[in-house]
Amino acid sequence: MPVKLSAPQAHDLLPVRGVQLGIAKAGIRKPDRKDMLVMKLAEGTRVAGVFTKNRFCAAPVTLCKEHLSQQTEIRALVVNTGNANAGTGESGMQNARTTCAELANLLGCSAAQVLPFSTGVILEPLPMDRLLAGLPGCVANLEEDRWLDAAEAIMTTDIVAKGVSKQVTIGGKAVTITGISKGSGMIHPNMATMLGYIATDAAVSQAMLENIIHHAVNRSFNCITVDGDTSTNDSLILMATAQAGHAEIVSETDADFLTLRDAMTEVATLLAQAIVRDGEGATKFMTIQVEAGKDEEECRKVAYAIAHSPLIKTAFFASDPNLGRILAAIGYAGIDDLDVYKLSLYLGDVLVAEQGGRATSYEEAQGAAVMQASDITVRVVLARGHAQATVWTCDFSYDYVKINADYRS
Repeated sequence: MPVKLSAPQAHDLLPVRGVQLGIAKAGIRKPDRKDMLVMKLAEGTRVAGVFTKNRFCAAPVTLCKEHLSQQTEIRALVVNTGNANAGTGESGMQNARTTCAELANLLGCSAAQVLPFSTGVILEPLPMDRLLAGLPGCVANLEEDRWLDAAEAIMTTDIVAKGVSKQVTIGGKAVTITGISKGSGMIHPNMATMLGYIATDAAVSQAMLENIIHHAVNRSFNCITVDGDTSTNDSLILMATAQAGHAEIVSETDADFLTLRDAMTEVATLLAQAIVRDGEGATKFMTIQVEAGKDEEECRKVAYAIAHSPLIKTAFFASDPNLGRILAAIGYAGIDDLDVYKLSLYLGDVLVAEQGGRATSYEEAQGAAVMQASDITVRVVLARGHAQATVWTCDFSYDYVKINADYRS
């Protein structure tokens, strides 16, 4: 089961004015499950996206980037689960284009105004007959209040749906932010098989929306890892419909810019952490904090070295305080001039190592007690400067192997 995570209730996910959602059971991979989502956006909606840096990126990722680069107003998103449409060559690109064209025909817009997304098994052709047959059903049941259905429709190996809503006041108007995400395995930054969609009815310029998405992703989805595998399909999309009725935010100096940016970042962070809490087979949620580094880059190197180590992750699953594995990871993180005699290592509030070795005050029973918890913090103080970084990860259990061994069955 996920680590301290349950699916949201339908009433917890607030409608966003200007966004309608339609669902279908198209049988893309498995029968009788929600596996297609259409999001219809009101005229005037601004859209920004960031995507995987995997060079073998999926056809829909390539097409999304192409459509966004044309600076045409985006009017719809279409998502299928069960098949990633990745590693599918030119036919995969044609299938992504056909999907956009067919949905555009149903909605009365152009194909360039549609963004396609896929998630699921790689290197298999998209079953276009089933996908295209599902589009009319999605369009027929478009409603604003279907966010939970939408969260369920984009799941693959996820155990629970992931969604968050938040409301803030901007220019005297109530502004709603609602987001959904999916992901459980093949999770590693740049970005983390993760899909995320966050919508707001705030009015914000394109430049400021781009500012917000990069700020948010670098503090949320780019701070998580489950297994160190960067997916071919990772995508995060922000949508702002301008339906709330306040004056448009056009500058970082606008009084309400920080309010909106921080609220959207909070939603993104909760969605990202939910992915880790639902990591395939996870039993522990681990926060890796690295402090007092020369710069953020070296802090992240250390954090990811710890977060990616199978030896560390399996030790945490077993609640085994074999914490020398953490020192080893810090040592191979790539900081050539690291002075190991200056750094300190904490497990929770317990000082474990200092001055190049085991802290004189540390007893193994203390470490074992901390590791019994489901939420655990590992803190490294490098004593090299003032930079810091935080990464969230999970343990490796027997179920991680079982889930990934059986995924295609």
